[in-house]
Amino acid sequence: MTYDDFSGIRRAALRLTAVTLIALFGACSLAPQVREQPAGYDLGPLKSYPRETPGIDLALLLPDVSAPAWLDNPGIVYRLNYQDAAQPRIYANSRWAASPALLMSQRIRNRFAAATSGIVTVRDGARADYALRLELEDFSQTFDAATRSRVSIRVRASLVNIARHALLAQHTFALERPAAPDAEGAVKGLGAASDALIDSLLEWTGEKLKGAKQG
Repeated sequence: MTYDDFSGIRRAALRLTAVTLIALFGACSLAPQVREQPAGYDLGPLKSYPRETPGIDLALLLPDVSAPAWLDNPGIVYRLNYQDAAQPRIYANSRWAASPALLMSQRIRNRFAAATSGIVTVRDGARADYALRLELEDFSQTFDAATRSRVSIRVRASLVNIARHALLAQHTFALERPAAPDAEGAVKGLGAASDALIDSLLEWTGEKLKGAKQG
């Protein structure tokens, strides 16, 4: 075999190796990429409440809780006060099982069902005496330092006399609690704060409706 023949064989082998490597790299790039799914959270299991007596002796319409666009998604929102408090951020590997407004709607109805003559939704098409309309204004975690955070919930409640189309009462409920500085801390803190806020909301609603009946 001459030197030229050997060189030709070597060049052919190198070309074959290069083609094989290109094919392998191409196959790797075309293969489906496995992405880690974000962990999903809710506010914890719904609680069983005993039937309250006397409770609220009225049927109550409870529409879905409304929320601004930045809260109307499953993202777990946090803010870095020490860096840019005006920028809401979302955890990349954790999220809510549904939007905070829907999670709160479910929890509020569960609590109020044990304390009223009945609750109905817009979809039920049933009659009610009063409507309790709720707007979720905040449902987030705030970091005042890298290792120190708190959770915040803010809800505006409007109690409406349906027959008279009149606003009976309106109040804003706000609650803050310390929380561990991570996504799990936000979930646990917001779950506990939600239950506390709903208890205050129920007490306020009962007082306002009791006064309306007496009046």
